[in-house]
Amino acid sequence: MNKLTVKDIDLKGKKIILRADFNVPLDDNQNITDDIRIQAALPTIQYILEQGPAKLILMSHLGRPKGKAVETMRLAPVAKRLQELLGEDVLMASDCVGDAVEKEIAASPARVVLLENLRFHNEETDNDAGFAKKLAALADLYVNDAFGTAHRAHASTEGITQYLTSAAGFLLEKELNYLGQAVSNPARPYVVIMGGAKVSDKILLIENLLTKADAILIGGGMAYTFLKALGKPIGNSLLEEDRVPTAKELMEKAKKAGVNLVLTTDFVVVDGFDKKDTVRIVDEIPDGTESIDIGPKTREEFKKVLSTAKTIVWNGPVGVFEIEPYAQGTKEIAEYLAQLDDATTIVGGGDSAAAAKKFGVAEKMTHISTGGGASLELLEGKELPGIAALTNKDEVNA
Repeated sequence: MNKLTVKDIDLKGKKIILRADFNVPLDDNQNITDDIRIQAALPTIQYILEQGPAKLILMSHLGRPKGKAVETMRLAPVAKRLQELLGEDVLMASDCVGDAVEKEIAASPARVVLLENLRFHNEETDNDAGFAKKLAALADLYVNDAFGTAHRAHASTEGITQYLTSAAGFLLEKELNYLGQAVSNPARPYVVIMGGAKVSDKILLIENLLTKADAILIGGGMAYTFLKALGKPIGNSLLEEDRVPTAKELMEKAKKAGVNLVLTTDFVVVDGFDKKDTVRIVDEIPDGTESIDIGPKTREEFKKVLSTAKTIVWNGPVGVFEIEPYAQGTKEIAEYLAQLDDATTIVGGGDSAAAAKKFGVAEKMTHISTGGGASLELLEGKELPGIAALTNKDEVNA
């Protein structure tokens, strides 16, 4: 990676502004129900604090307040949790820009400051230059450790880099190392598991992978559009009718490219989504039924292909893993990936990460991405604005 990292710059005595992803889930009482995103930012935060900065100013969004100060989307619960984890005071600022915030920061003895929700201002998502300049005015150096927002050209991810030397934090660097390697130079065989509901969400990814992957295993809701393109019966299973020609075209391209595209061959079906007592396994989906998971033959076929892989990217569950009778396919695939010692296993964020956590195998994966949309776009071969904007190493005397 030719971008500056936090280790490439002298932080001592400097004011550092760090973009983190603290978009954590909160319950009705404003308690954090999952602090994994806060935990993920700790290595960079702790490293910066060890270097003796004058101040470490943290900023993030939370939810979608659409430019308004929404009480239930304030970052105070995050400041409280950070204080517990760091073992030192964290000043919760009243806003993210303005004279009052500058005075609060200057007056506080706390080394760590958390700015209020960036998206209380529309200027953040508009990538407004004036807003970005106000953020930059708070510090001497900028660090981006929010991979989950790196695919957005916002004031705190792209605009601010116009005014400050900008470096990647450890989490961002780790994401780029693993996902970038999977895109540019994967150890082979390179196998991708594609799941989730919609073909339309993954078209660009599949097209990019046809020039890179050795095999693509397709499960989940998107599989039925491919099966429909082959003329197979899919009953009442999820279908994107307008994407059937696209699925057919992708299969033809895979064949020409010599990519082994593996589809579901047996199915877990029900008479209706809520009729759990009608679960059964079939080789062909009958009329009036809905497929909600891959069957045991497909699981074994997927495992056979995965058994020789050296690089595996998993993007999307292969069934409705949230509901117990429909979760077996995703559970078995997750557990199989966890015991592959000779392969680099990369989980592409979102539902796949949730599934790995649910089935207790998250710690055994090589890397779990913290950014669903960002990881998808990186794997699609797109340039991410928040990364492209960081300072190149050859631009400074490190």
